[in-house]
Amino acid sequence: MTVTEAVVTRRSVRAFIDQPVDREKLARILEKAQRSPSGGNTQPWHGVVLTGEPLQRLFARVAQDLPRGREAFAPEYHVYPPELDGAYEARRRGIGEEMYGALQIPREDKMQRLMWFARNFQAFGAPVLMLIHTPRYMGPPQWSDIGMWLQTVALLLREEGLDSCFQEAWAVYTPQIREVVAIPENHIFFCGMAIGYRDPEAPVNLFPVPRAPLSESIRWEGFD
Repeated sequence: MTVTEAVVTRRSVRAFIDQPVDREKLARILEKAQRSPSGGNTQPWHGVVLTGEPLQRLFARVAQDLPRGREAFAPEYHVYPPELDGAYEARRRGIGEEMYGALQIPREDKMQRLMWFARNFQAFGAPVLMLIHTPRYMGPPQWSDIGMWLQTVALLLREEGLDSCFQEAWAVYTPQIREVVAIPENHIFFCGMAIGYRDPEAPVNLFPVPRAPLSESIRWEGFD
């Protein structure tokens, strides 16, 4: 698989088949990902890779608080800026509607939408979940490094025939995660990453994910 193929075929997969992921394969991927760009070579990323009983224990703990709704939320950062607006907010809302459309869950069916949202906290059926954290004093440049590392991991997963879903949704249950997973108190929890083999027939893995035209992001200067 070329880099281009990995980039084009990568997507946030939200339905996985029941097939375990080999630890040696994951270790190989993560070892390669250590070559990701990192300002000053700080390499600020840390992860805990869960499967089997430890993963089920995390699912069970979060499930206890799901009925409490937003009352149980306690993220350590804003997943989206409170002031998000314009094209950014339109894209965020638009992709949500595309997803629920693929699932055939109308806007007025709040219960079904909530039930689908709860699937986040079962990692959408993935057999592996990686939890990412970093020291609290790290700043935006180091968080950027973590993003580059995560993208590298995602593309290497594609090379091996695997898929993933970056899940910032896990951040809303940071205290619950800390109860069952050893994350240092002087670290901030960032996100989860579901890892496994995609269900190629699930509608939620097939709907189109639009991207803005290049003209909305890039300005050219000095070129003929």
